[in-house]
Amino acid sequence: MSTEMADAIRQLVQEKGIDEALVLKMIEDTLKAAYKRKFGSNDNAVIEFNDDHSSVSIYSKKTIVDGVYNPLIEIELEEALELDPDCEIGDELLIEVDPREFDRISVQSGKQTAHQSIRDIQKDTLYSDFKDKVGEIIIGYYQRERNGNIYVDLGKTEGILPRKYQSPREVYHLNDRIKAYIAEVKKTPAGLQIILSRTDPEFVRRILELEIPEIYDKTVEIYKIVREPGYRTKVAVFSHREDVDPVGACVGLKGVRIQAVINELEGEKIDILKYDDDPRVFIKNALSPAEVEDVVILDAAKRSACAVVSESQFSVAVGKEGRNVRLANRLVDWNIDVKTKKDFEEMDISAESRKAVDNLFSNDEYQENYVTGFESFPEELVSLLEGAGIHNLHEAAGWHEDELYALEGMTDEFRQLLQNALASGKTETEESEEEEYYECPECGARITIDMTSCPKCGIGLSFEYEDEEDGE
Repeated sequence: MSTEMADAIRQLVQEKGIDEALVLKMIEDTLKAAYKRKFGSNDNAVIEFNDDHSSVSIYSKKTIVDGVYNPLIEIELEEALELDPDCEIGDELLIEVDPREFDRISVQSGKQTAHQSIRDIQKDTLYSDFKDKVGEIIIGYYQRERNGNIYVDLGKTEGILPRKYQSPREVYHLNDRIKAYIAEVKKTPAGLQIILSRTDPEFVRRILELEIPEIYDKTVEIYKIVREPGYRTKVAVFSHREDVDPVGACVGLKGVRIQAVINELEGEKIDILKYDDDPRVFIKNALSPAEVEDVVILDAAKRSACAVVSESQFSVAVGKEGRNVRLANRLVDWNIDVKTKKDFEEMDISAESRKAVDNLFSNDEYQENYVTGFESFPEELVSLLEGAGIHNLHEAAGWHEDELYALEGMTDEFRQLLQNALASGKTETEESEEEEYYECPECGARITIDMTSCPKCGIGLSFEYEDEEDGE
């Protein structure tokens, strides 16, 4: 009997993965359930195991009295003396109960308790195991499909890969190997539910960590991942070391590393691009594989920008069904409008009066006057401007004066320094221009003598010429 019990405990521990302490607790609960069924209460039931847990005994704890009122918890002194000659009134005795004396109904009650305990223990054990694995990759095998949901054999239990978390380009068959991301683990009345995913952006992150050592050891870090599962994924990366190219590390020699990730995603396109603090550079990178000629910040406060591309690159930048630019929007968290050079020149640029410098001026000298200019500023002013996303005078000139000078922390001294720097940049540019220009009498926009209408407000223009002699 002792050997049988020890074997049963070992079997539960090994096959069911149940901790031995929980098995012993289950046996105790089972015996108490049978005891309660027979005697009506188990408040005085005591369960004891021997040292090697190979046998168990159940006892009734009774108090020695002179005159029994409750036979379940009391025993007469005369009867107690037969069991222990040294006992006396008030002592407590443990009287062993033979489980074989339990009736069939009591035994059945104990069995039901045991089965329920095993289910609860398994559920709690599996929940604890898998709860710690949320966010990790797991491998299982296709077991069955129901209503589009795939049930995956994970060994001790099964997971569910819902239809909405399946890539549209993937097809599975019975016993196919499935690598998935553990998205959620929860208890339900029907049991433990492990939700798997192959569409989560974090799934791509885990695959990249497996395939690229530099990401795993944090030499290269992933800034952000955006996906349209089955079609395209964009990954922005940066390096903590100047001698490590983050994009090259991810792509690998002849594309070997990234190809392994693409194969895992069943051919889904993956763009690896470099993250940059400068939003214009980041936007340009985010629109890869398109070649972007310039990025114009339309409204920094509203995070609105325009990417200018050649005619041949327009469809590449936008992507099939707008997918490329849509993913780029999500990656950089800006609203990006893609325009060809011609379309950009024909845009209504009235709103750009507050950001004139961000237009695509062909005068390189004009832009150079604004590329730098922070060198003479106090550190506090530089920090204030960079905190607002302004990294040079070119960007500062694109802000409306009311918003620029109202930045939190802007003092009168800082405001004057900034005004002088911006005015200096414009003066140098204006002096370098040979063409004479005027201001529109209606809106104040810059016009030249050869114009017949204002490019901003559209008002008709005419210029009167005075004869030099008449003008004397």
